[in-house]
Amino acid sequence: MLDPAGALIWPATGTLVVSDLHLEKGSSFARRGMLLPPWDTRATLERLTLLLRRYRPRIVVALGDSFHDRRGAQRMPFTEQTQLNAMTDAHRFIWVEGNHDPSPPEGIGGEWMQTFETNSLLFRHVAVEGAAAGEISGHYHPKATTPARGGAITRACFVTDAQRIVLPAFGSYTGGLDVRDPSITRLFPRGGRIFLLGKERLFSFTLLQARAW
Repeated sequence: MLDPAGALIWPATGTLVVSDLHLEKGSSFARRGMLLPPWDTRATLERLTLLLRRYRPRIVVALGDSFHDRRGAQRMPFTEQTQLNAMTDAHRFIWVEGNHDPSPPEGIGGEWMQTFETNSLLFRHVAVEGAAAGEISGHYHPKATTPARGGAITRACFVTDAQRIVLPAFGSYTGGLDVRDPSITRLFPRGGRIFLLGKERLFSFTLLQARAW
């Protein structure tokens, strides 16, 4: 199941999957003189909390780049760190390594691993060309544009085919890469399907349609 909030749900195993939280991205930018409102971590965790309450998963998988950099967890305010640790205490929380956070942060619960594999699915941060069917990944922050009344709408999206699913970024301050970019299209040589995030539903069209717009 794909949720319009940008999460994947696997009801049979009680698993909820999100990608690219980029917690403390705002504080990272502030350290470099790019002032952003420092509320991204709180907003992201509140959205995640709503999903946890709705689906009550047994397992939560975060597909990498959960923290924007290696010191992100150290900069996290006490309230948000407490909220996050409450999540890791209540669920089996699996942190997949990303390129922004390749090592476990101090003071954060959960299991840290390079990939997470079940009998039928493989969860990793960056998709691998030619991977066996059942790959679930993130990293690219896919977004797509669709014609709409009076113009066009661009939003984050899932991209999928019979082999793999690439999840949208879940973090509040994350940008996006257009699905027409070769970095994404090369993963779907036989075409794929896009599920654009709406407020309460998903909007579906083919990758070929996106290339034509």
